[in-house]
Amino acid sequence: MELSSITPDPTALRALSHPVRLRILGLLRADGPSTASALAVRLGLNSGVTSYHLRQLAQHGFIVDEAERGNGRDRWWKAAHQSTRTNETAISSPEGREAADAFGQAIAVVHTEQLQRAVEERPLLPTAWRRASTLSDWGLRVTPDRAAELMDALVNVVDGWQEDSDDTEGAEDFVVILQTYPRPGRLEWPEAE
Repeated sequence: MELSSITPDPTALRALSHPVRLRILGLLRADGPSTASALAVRLGLNSGVTSYHLRQLAQHGFIVDEAERGNGRDRWWKAAHQSTRTNETAISSPEGREAADAFGQAIAVVHTEQLQRAVEERPLLPTAWRRASTLSDWGLRVTPDRAAELMDALVNVVDGWQEDSDDTEGAEDFVVILQTYPRPGRLEWPEAE
């Protein structure tokens, strides 16, 4: 299956840089169309706040109306794409770098929450799923070019991985979160280019 994606400009990226919006978009991508009221219940928010965030996501092209559902009272929303990508060229300006940094902060919040839930649920997993899960890290000494090469290779493996069909017995949604970065704490970095 071809993965559809959006590469937002800095303005749209900044609009997505809110943990609630990332959670909403994630739910719509993973679970399909929903209403503001249903999303509000799942997120523990009121429907007014949820509706505001949905309008922001729609304004920047991340979500669209689900035309086949709803009536005058219930408006259904669906994700417009399956993935959000960033483009180094689009974020090369100071405004773009600032938007990308804000987006990264929001992603870190959402990923940390998701990881915490996964760790809490781990004792409930069958042995096969426990074996297929990891919380590993590796420390490598590489140049930026070699680090980018490694990151690209890992992304290509995941992008090219053949998914099981919906009717495959035992198949479940499986999350792969890739995080690559120089070890934090180094204070002598040269100024950002």
